[in-house]
Amino acid sequence: MELRHITLEVTADHVAVVTLNKPPVNALGPAIREEFVAVFDALHERDDVRVIVLTAAGKVFCAGADIKEKKAMSPAPGAYPATNRLIREAFYCIMECSKPVIAAVNGPAIGAGMVMATVCDIVIAADHAVFAMPEIDVGLAGGAGFLQRVLPPQKLRRLLLTGDRITAAALQALGVVEEVVPAADLMSTAMAMARRIAAKSPVAVRMTKHSFGMVENLSLRDGYRLEQEMTATLSRTEDAREAQAAFLEKRPAVFKGR
Repeated sequence: MELRHITLEVTADHVAVVTLNKPPVNALGPAIREEFVAVFDALHERDDVRVIVLTAAGKVFCAGADIKEKKAMSPAPGAYPATNRLIREAFYCIMECSKPVIAAVNGPAIGAGMVMATVCDIVIAADHAVFAMPEIDVGLAGGAGFLQRVLPPQKLRRLLLTGDRITAAALQALGVVEEVVPAADLMSTAMAMARRIAAKSPVAVRMTKHSFGMVENLSLRDGYRLEQEMTATLSRTEDAREAQAAFLEKRPAVFKGR
């Protein structure tokens, strides 16, 4: 697919940088969502990619749904279900991607933009970044299902009912944002973390990411049993043997992803 609203760069150290690039505010409409899903589906299977950094061009990370496009949406039967399916998949393609995704939030993350950031595995934000769910201000609603995974109930209700903004520092205090850094340091910080993860066993990282989406829907007993079974499977891999040998020999491990 030709990319018009997203740029993709893959570095030599196995990090893919996905950049939203739809001026002026990276608002989400059908075209950019289709590109987004296609990019993440491809990265899901690429052997040369081990970690993904998601960021945006300009001063805004993502202003959420494109209200102009939403208002102009066709009233034809099936239009809303098709649109809603695409909206869902733009979030699930991050959560279900086999590679960890680090959000590098360079500015306001509003509405669907806030959800997009918080469904990533790790969130790093510039110190001036703000987050909000202002759907109620345009007569709409949404986002509770995703955000209740990371926010306390009372804080979530306030954000959804008032549309108030919350700073990156406040979300860091709640454990939602991992690091808050000066804007000039955002990408270097995100890339440094991505490279740390990319240097580990790709098989172990992939299975660990897979476990996130599994154990949260299981009981403690079933979830831990699943993790034990994954660990048993990992113990038989070449990467595990290499990691253990490197640890004992006090040298860097050389992983082959199998």
